Amino acid sequence: MTRLNSVVTWVDARERLPRSGTPVAAAITGRYPAEGDTASGEEFWLVRPMYFTTLHRGADGVEHRDCFVDSDGVVRLPYGLASAETVTHWTELPVLPGGTTHVALGEDVRSALRNAWGVRPTT
Repeated sequence: MTRLNSVVTWVDARERLPRSGTPVAAAITGRYPAEGDTASGEEFWLVRPMYFTTLHRGADGVEHRDCFVDSDGVVRLPYGLASAETVTHWTELPVLPGGTTHVALGEDVRSALRNAWGVRPTT
């Protein structure tokens, strides 16, 4: 099997931001909304996959600069800026297992998977 280990280096979002368009894992802090569940109102710090962009227009037309955006379009700003949930740290996402890229498309998927699983092609 291909070696599948990865090293993560966290960067303090107060010190440096990623390049625009970079997919990242973002450490987010905030407080759960006040609702009827057991975590209601509690502070949290968790990791989510996101991408960083220098300019994002939300569905409501609002422009956000230097922000992190998740797959649902939720915008989070770097720690210290006015936002209910902020990004304290970030790290670039690891590359695909056994590869050197973050994305494989079309015909490249099968060969990338074979490489990651250490399987020789049967054709």
